[in-house]
Amino acid sequence: MRDVAKKAGVSLSTVSLVINNGEHVSDDVRSRVEWAMDALNYVPNELARNLSKNRTNMVGVIMPTLRHPFFATLFASLQTALEERGMLALPCSTSDMKRGEEEYIDMLRRRMMDGIIMGAHTSHSSDYWTSIGRPIVAFDRYLGPGIPMIGSDHGLGAKLAADIIIQSGAKHVVNLSGPLSQFHDLPRAVVDFGGLTGLNTSFPSLEYYAEIDELLREAGIRWNYMEAGEVDDFAAHERAAHEVFEQFPDVDAIVSSDIVASLCMQEALRRNINIPHDLQIIAYDGTFVAKIAGMRMTAIRQDFDAIASTLSRYLLDEIQGKPTSELEDSYAQVLPMTVQLGDTTR
Repeated sequence: MRDVAKKAGVSLSTVSLVINNGEHVSDDVRSRVEWAMDALNYVPNELARNLSKNRTNMVGVIMPTLRHPFFATLFASLQTALEERGMLALPCSTSDMKRGEEEYIDMLRRRMMDGIIMGAHTSHSSDYWTSIGRPIVAFDRYLGPGIPMIGSDHGLGAKLAADIIIQSGAKHVVNLSGPLSQFHDLPRAVVDFGGLTGLNTSFPSLEYYAEIDELLREAGIRWNYMEAGEVDDFAAHERAAHEVFEQFPDVDAIVSSDIVASLCMQEALRRNINIPHDLQIIAYDGTFVAKIAGMRMTAIRQDFDAIASTLSRYLLDEIQGKPTSELEDSYAQVLPMTVQLGDTTR
């Protein structure tokens, strides 16, 4: 750094200001310092800079898997949103790591990263998460009091899907999703719908099932819930796509995640079922899969960029020590969903 200062004809403190994007540096001085750095092949010691600020600018993003199009799409949006805020996203796929999220929590506690975005299933209690005492935001799940939670408006998502189903005159709807055990992680809310009675859950997405059950019941439409395996169990998805037609031969509408919906569509076509005349399919997420599955699927779309931007913003607020009182009104934020019309509904 001394050589840079000497070559540019400025003080050490001025070089430091330029490196750290400080204010009160003229364009001429900044250009001279940058020229000197290039001429001397000087690369600032990022580790030393971060240590002086007690920051790493690294954020752990915990997800069940990056092999699933939903989480791959969300991570891509998060990577962009965090980069725009000067932070680096460090992915953690819990299904591909022996210790799951434990490794990242240890790193957070040891201040090897500045914060965590938690978007995977957890067996830990709310006391565990609140005791960490470091910046954490949650995606689509309740971790504990004082931890911001960001997600999509699944109640709205249910209404959008139900409107399409009801207006089309469908008679029997099957919703394929994950195992019912996913709803039993933290005591958050107790619900009763569609045969799923008295479930304790920390998943805001459960609001979708409660809402669509009520709407379809009121419309006199039969609906069933069918398990399609864990989010990373592709073989289970394939089995479910086959079994739904064996178990419910009169099904005329299917709602599921993009990847399961696409498998159901392929199975229906193999059975010479006419889509959308005899069977309608609605994908729930709206990733790229809904557009490339063979037919362009109608989808209830989550706004990945808005979700990522909001998660990143709240995490940065926590990292920068924004008072809790300023965050309280937005500790649970839901973002709107939209309909992406395709060729699989009438």
